[in-house]
Amino acid sequence: MMLEPDRIQERLGSFPPRELPLSGRSRAAVLVPLFFKDGESHLLFTRRTDHLPHHRGEICFPGGESDPADGDAAVTALRETEEEIGLPPQEIRILGRLDDFATRFHFHVVPFVGLIPWPYPFRVNRHEVAQLLEVPVRQLAEPAFFRREERLIEGRRLQLCFFELPQGLIWGLTGAILRQFLDRVLN
Repeated sequence: MMLEPDRIQERLGSFPPRELPLSGRSRAAVLVPLFFKDGESHLLFTRRTDHLPHHRGEICFPGGESDPADGDAAVTALRETEEEIGLPPQEIRILGRLDDFATRFHFHVVPFVGLIPWPYPFRVNRHEVAQLLEVPVRQLAEPAFFRREERLIEGRRLQLCFFELPQGLIWGLTGAILRQFLDRVLN
């Protein structure tokens, strides 16, 4: 499955992103890194190290909390990507953004989709990232790997997205961002 960058940019631009009020939440941003390998579209994920205080060992997108010096959420996503995998901002073409997400951990997260070069000599920050995972979009779009589950969390019923892949389980915020990305660019 090959997704054309201009088509993705057009599709993302046709969905004005839902912006949420901060409501006392900490600002954060992530990058959904898209690349092409062997004529196929892939997404790049990171697996967090096991010694981090939160979300140990989970599969996620590069990103994190905003610094006061960050001009906007896109700067945060690009800075965090460089800190985690050594890919500088000038190597990334932002194709668009997805809806804001509010997490139960009191973060206001803005996801951006960015085209990254491939192959690339990533410099992985081994304190934060245990592994880089390349997953074909074709595989992520397979219905057999996806399920929704309703759970009661902190007194609220929430729909959670799970991608059970051979590479590992993607769920939570990353699962929700991934589901929205697939729905917007493939439909």
